Amino acid sequence: MTTDFSQGRVSARILAQAVPLTLAQLVQLLYSIVDRIYIGHLPGLGSAALTGVGLTFPVVTLIAAFTALFSMGGTPLFSIARGAGEETRARRIMGSVFSLLALTSLALTVLCLALRRPIMFLFGASESSYVYADAYLRLYLLGTPMTMLATGLNGFINAQGFPRVGMLTTVIGAVCNLVLDPLFIFALDMGVSGAALATVISQAVSCLWVLRFLTGKRALLRLERENLRVDPAIARKVVSLGAAGFFMQGTNCLVQVVCNATLHTFGGDLYVGVMTVVNSVRSVLELPVSGLSSGAQPVLGFNFGAKKYERVKDAIRFTSLCGISYNVLAWLLVLCFPEPLMRVFTADAALVEAGREALHIYFFGFFFMSFQFAGQAVFQSLGLARYAVFFSLLRKAVIVVPLTLLLPRLGLGAAGVFLAEPISNLLGGLACFTTMYFTVYRKLDKTSKTA
Repeated sequence: MTTDFSQGRVSARILAQAVPLTLAQLVQLLYSIVDRIYIGHLPGLGSAALTGVGLTFPVVTLIAAFTALFSMGGTPLFSIARGAGEETRARRIMGSVFSLLALTSLALTVLCLALRRPIMFLFGASESSYVYADAYLRLYLLGTPMTMLATGLNGFINAQGFPRVGMLTTVIGAVCNLVLDPLFIFALDMGVSGAALATVISQAVSCLWVLRFLTGKRALLRLERENLRVDPAIARKVVSLGAAGFFMQGTNCLVQVVCNATLHTFGGDLYVGVMTVVNSVRSVLELPVSGLSSGAQPVLGFNFGAKKYERVKDAIRFTSLCGISYNVLAWLLVLCFPEPLMRVFTADAALVEAGREALHIYFFGFFFMSFQFAGQAVFQSLGLARYAVFFSLLRKAVIVVPLTLLLPRLGLGAAGVFLAEPISNLLGGLACFTTMYFTVYRKLDKTSKTA
């Protein structure tokens, strides 16, 4: 049985999930990455337009945070229910998550459209950069319901053992985006607005693909009308467990706001543009570890629900070692090739020069991020919401934000903003992993010996 994660080699099960998921996440990332590449090379506007689009990232991240609240809360519960043979409950979980995503997406669309101007200036916009931020955001927000449903429900496809179908969700949308971006941006001369419109249409296509699969005959557990009513008890558990993902994304939003506002003060629009590129590089480089962690989650959750504790331990070890090894290589890549990485996104010489130093600082000790990913994946998969939420808040809200505000004012200037990230990776990552080891891994070791 291909969807029984309690059988076969644990590493093979994780990789079978992780490889398609990583490719899917890479393709998903292409939505924004391709937009930034095209926008960054607009003749005569690239640097200013790239800065404007960078200012919209906190809003995009906020939408992702609410998506994670329900999807990352619902899919582990769904996997645990499947592992325990509780299929009726699993269906109710999926139906409740669908309705929560749909209702929240509509509320966010209306709210963000109405408040987009004051929000952008709060996030560090100037009058010149706001023109581009608004041109992108007002169209992008119209696609919020499709974005949240496509991304939020795709996890239920993966959790049923269909990672290739889940990968196609993003592949189909990204191919549409790749085709439509140059058409709208350059051929139809829509510029930044064209990039946003291409993304909205592409997300709509992905959404239709997800809904068609989950309501079709191939799905092991279908999304059915009778289960769409929000079950209050399930919703509370979903939100409780998904709070970790929400705070992880939500604190990313907070960090982006604080970084952009501080960089605007100490470096101007140029350094806001640099941070846009740095975040883009990081998003690409951390994908394999993120995909590995996501691929491990259904395996961890299923085996925990089936009381296969030795397999849970194997999954933790494999995920941790692979993540650390990869991130060391990623760090070396940035150290050796900072300028080529910058030039992918911009031809502006001043932006490239400022970005070279920023990349070296920001990615210092990048492998410590692996500890955070591994610890969070375990807490999330096993339903340990309290720990997952705490360490999401610790690294970003407690460490990064204060350092971002403090270090530039201690004489480091814009460099202090970039330095806050590696410090948080070291302190937050080690704290998260160490706690996971003593509160979960060691206890699993004792439990497996007495089982």
